[in-house]
Amino acid sequence: MTTRLTRAIRGTRTGAAALPLVLAALGLVAASLTPTQSAGATQRGSGAAKPTIVLVHGAWADASNWSGEVTRLQRDGYQVFAIANPLRTLSGDAASVRAFLKTLKGPVVLVGHSYGGAVITNAAAGLSNVKALVYVNAFAPDEGEAAIALAGPDSALSVADPTTVFNFVPEAPPTADTELYLKRSTVFDSFATGLDAEDKAVVAASQRPATLGALSEPSGPPAWRTIPSWYLIGAGDKIIPPGVEEDMAGRAGSTVVRYDAGHLGLISDPRTVTAVIERAARAVAHAH
Repeated sequence: MTTRLTRAIRGTRTGAAALPLVLAALGLVAASLTPTQSAGATQRGSGAAKPTIVLVHGAWADASNWSGEVTRLQRDGYQVFAIANPLRTLSGDAASVRAFLKTLKGPVVLVGHSYGGAVITNAAAGLSNVKALVYVNAFAPDEGEAAIALAGPDSALSVADPTTVFNFVPEAPPTADTELYLKRSTVFDSFATGLDAEDKAVVAASQRPATLGALSEPSGPPAWRTIPSWYLIGAGDKIIPPGVEEDMAGRAGSTVVRYDAGHLGLISDPRTVTAVIERAARAVAHAH
C-alpha cells in the first residue's frame, strides 16, 4: 500500500524544448490574476489579506515532509510554499531562503522544522515582510550558537563516536563539506519515532544529507528578537529533547504549544502543526 510519504515523493520533468511554452503559459497565468489573487488569498468573509506561508524543512529531509501541512493550508485558502533548503552552510542556506522571501508581496509567516529553525532564525532577520516565525521541533539559536551543539548531551545525536549515528561522505577525513547521512538505525530508533515501519524506511532511503559545516556553523543575530514566534514542542523528540526546546522557546518569548510527537511531528501530526501555523497567521492578519 502506498504510504503518505511515498505519495508525497513524486516529481515531474520539463524538457528544454518545452521551456518557451512553459514561460508563455506562466505569463498568461500571471496576466490573468487579479490584484487580490496575486497578493494572496483573503480571510473568509473578512476581506483581510491572509499572509503567505513559507515552510522550510530541516536536515535529512526535503520539502515533501510538509505535504500534510501544504494540503491543509491550501484547502483553507492560504498561499503556501514549501521551499528547498540547500543544507550546505547555515549562512548560505539562510541567504537562499532570504532571497526567496524578498520575492513575496504582503505579510509572511515563516515556518522551520529542526535545522530549518536555525535557517529561518537567520533568514528573517531584518526583513519587514516576515511577521511571524513558527518553530516545529526546531532549533532557535541565539547569536554565536550552532545547531548540533544546541541539541545537548541528551540528544540521540550526541554520542562519543559519531560514526555510530552518521554515515560520513566521504568517509575521511571529515571537513566542513563532509555530508552526514543518518544511519538506518538512527532513523528507526530516534529520528522518525511516531511513524510506522514503512514510513521510517522511506525516510531512511530518501533523506538529503546536511554538511558537517552547516550543523556546526555559528548563528547570526536572531530574528526572534524582533519577530513574534510560536513553538511546537514534541514530547517524544529524541533529536532535540523537549527540555532543550522549552529553553529555546522561553528565551525567544515564543507562544508554546506542546504535542505528543517525536522529531518528525510535521509528518505524524500535520493537523496539530497546521493549526499552530494558522494560529500565527490569524494573529498576523488581525494585526494588519
